[in-house]
Amino acid sequence: MNANHSPIPATLIPGDGIGPEIVESVVTILDALGAPFKWDRQIAGMAAVNDHLDPLPDPTLESIRKTGLALKGPLTTPVGGGFRSINVRLREEFKLYANVRPASTLMPGGRYEDVDIVLIRENLEGLYVGFDHYIPIDNDPHGAAISSGVNTRAGSRRIARYAFDYAVKNNRKKITIVHKANILKALTGIFLETALEVAKDYGNQIQVEERIVDACAMQLVMNPSQFDVILTTNLFGDILSDEIAGLVGGLGLAPGANIGEHAAIFEAVHGSAPDIAGLGIANPMALLSAAAMMCDHVQRNDLGQRIRAAIHDVLVVDHIRSKDLGGNANTKEITQALLNRLQGNK
Repeated sequence: MNANHSPIPATLIPGDGIGPEIVESVVTILDALGAPFKWDRQIAGMAAVNDHLDPLPDPTLESIRKTGLALKGPLTTPVGGGFRSINVRLREEFKLYANVRPASTLMPGGRYEDVDIVLIRENLEGLYVGFDHYIPIDNDPHGAAISSGVNTRAGSRRIARYAFDYAVKNNRKKITIVHKANILKALTGIFLETALEVAKDYGNQIQVEERIVDACAMQLVMNPSQFDVILTTNLFGDILSDEIAGLVGGLGLAPGANIGEHAAIFEAVHGSAPDIAGLGIANPMALLSAAAMMCDHVQRNDLGQRIRAAIHDVLVVDHIRSKDLGGNANTKEITQALLNRLQGNK
């Protein structure tokens, strides 16, 4: 890619709540870093409902179709009105089948010192297909609720191959396939069976093991250092990725990437936090970490490494931390500290 570092078109979605504040911080840092992104700013979430009567309007979708690359702040799906989750709609629209959520220990002194886990979650299937409905019983129109999950052989094979390729490329040693095939024998059994089949193509390059999801959740708390890459289905990945974030300080440090064949969207895992919106105290580090993943994605690993080094130094050397991490620094102070580190870590 881009040996001359020419501009790379990318969609920028400020989002809701604290989104515009942390996006402004991250864009300021990326600009100072000389990141090659040429931003096309678009709206989604509550701001888009006001202007377009749709939280995911056509101009935003068209921008992502053109750029194939997006950085987005947290979005709020309006309650009522029949709106589906914006994040789920984005994944479906652009077939973003792989959700990648890394978590590693950044701050010493916590309960765990050696967490370095990447969770890779199938992003389009499982119970997230939304096949659910009510059945009336007696006079109650919502007397029972039924939900169906769908895992396909093709979808399971695609995410498994992505996970193994990721592990090889990033010098990872082990993949743990997480499932519930002892009970959901068909729904997660096909995922486990297919992933084990894909594993054969990689010979001895990657160690492979399997875990039932409840046992995995317990073992993550007891000894997270035994895990390297976790490969799992949609719902289990959603839950376990938040648990893993909790092992390293919370969602304030948790980035995520949604990867498809023709588009990639990078985001902070946390929500829009409307209770602190506008107060200037939001932590931009999760979104900045997502931006580092975005740099890696466009083959600018040098920039991604500089961002990660700056985050480490601000947290560990300078001891500048936001409220959610036990400190008292506001958004502007954190941004300036990161800029200072980046200027010194060239």
